[in-house]
Amino acid sequence: MAARNAKRLVVFDFDHTLYDGDSGTHWVKWLISRRLWRRILALLIAPVAAPMIAWLPTRRRGIGAFVWVGTLGVTDKKMLDGLMHAYVCENEAKIRDRLLPCALEVLHQHREAGDEVIVATGAPPALARAILAFVAHESVPVIGTELAPRWAGWVARRHCHHGMKMQMIRCAGYQSPVWRAYSDSTADLPLLQAASEPFVVNPKAASVEIFKRKLPVDTPILNWGCPQRAGQPSRQ
Repeated sequence: MAARNAKRLVVFDFDHTLYDGDSGTHWVKWLISRRLWRRILALLIAPVAAPMIAWLPTRRRGIGAFVWVGTLGVTDKKMLDGLMHAYVCENEAKIRDRLLPCALEVLHQHREAGDEVIVATGAPPALARAILAFVAHESVPVIGTELAPRWAGWVARRHCHHGMKMQMIRCAGYQSPVWRAYSDSTADLPLLQAASEPFVVNPKAASVEIFKRKLPVDTPILNWGCPQRAGQPSRQ
């Protein structure tokens, strides 16, 4: 894909950065909860699939296993997108409450300044776009985990996570150096380390020392409204 016009490239993570929580996990739990047999099947695979999520090399397969349980019987992408739409509509109030006003204000300021702003997330991009649609003036490009049909359901084909996140950003045509990157997760260290100005937001308390070791000494570590997370309260 051809490179885009050079602007200051700003990359936001989504979960625990713009959204208080793990949006993909919330959606998959909702998918599984729809039927008793899905809940039973999820319990049966959990002893194998759940530990896989905790280990980076197998994380995609572990997540994909639960996505497959939740989407078993979903035959095409139109049905899949319909399930995302149904989830967002059914849970609109809770989802709105999870969007972080401080984070969205920072995103809006970058867009007003003319920066090239994208969201890169481990959630499916259609899900993140549907959630961000609640904030109508923030229609931003979203790069996320790609799902693919497999065995009468859907699984994660490319997980937008760790080093793969940077690869997917580049493959989408964003070739400019990353100016600013915002994320909560040590899994996004490749993105944060690629940025001229990394910002750690809403990190787990246990991750703070890792960020201090791996990132420049003056890297801001902020909290954008997640009381259960670490970071200095932002004045944005």
